[in-house]
Amino acid sequence: MKKTSTNVGESRKIRLTVRVLGAAAVGGALAWFAVAGGVQGGVTGAEGDAALIAEDSPGFAVEDFNYPGADKILAEQNIVLKRGDGHITLADCVTGTGQLELLARDRADKICFNTIGNEGWLTLEIPDVFSIKGNDYSTTVDMTVGTEETSYEIDKNSWTPVGETADPEGRDHMLVEIRVTK
Repeated sequence: MKKTSTNVGESRKIRLTVRVLGAAAVGGALAWFAVAGGVQGGVTGAEGDAALIAEDSPGFAVEDFNYPGADKILAEQNIVLKRGDGHITLADCVTGTGQLELLARDRADKICFNTIGNEGWLTLEIPDVFSIKGNDYSTTVDMTVGTEETSYEIDKNSWTPVGETADPEGRDHMLVEIRVTK
C-alpha cells in the first residue's frame, strides 16, 4: 500500500516535534547541572576567567540581629548598640513624637529611641543612665552595676528614675537592654 503525501507530511512534523522537544530536554538538563554545580567548567567572564554560573547568584540572607551601623554610631556618639529585632532604633530627639528618652550623667543631651510594631527589644551599653521617659508602650529596662542586674518598669509617657537615682547606694548603672510591648 502506498502512503499518501498527507501522511508523509504529518510524519515529518512528528519527527521534527520530537527532535525539538528532545533538544529542549537536553538543554534544560545541561542548564540544571550547571546551576547545581554539576559542571566543573563554566562561563568565561569579561576578564577571561572561568566562573561557575552558580557563583554569580546571590547568597542566602541570614538575620543575625546585629544593630546595623553600630561601629559608626559608637565612633560618632559613643553609644554601644549590640543586637535587636529592629523595632527599637536610635533616633534624633524630636519633641512630641512618642519616643523613649534617656538621660545619662555624662551627656548634655537626651538619647532617644523610636519604637514600632507590637513588641521589640534592643541590647546596648549606655553608662550612667539615671532617668527614662516612657512612651505609649509598656517598657522594661535592664541595668547592671558590677555583677548585679536590676530591671525597671518604665512609666508610660512620664519620667521614671532608674539606676543611681533609684539605687539606695547611688551607684552608677549601665543600661544593657530595652524591651517594649504594646
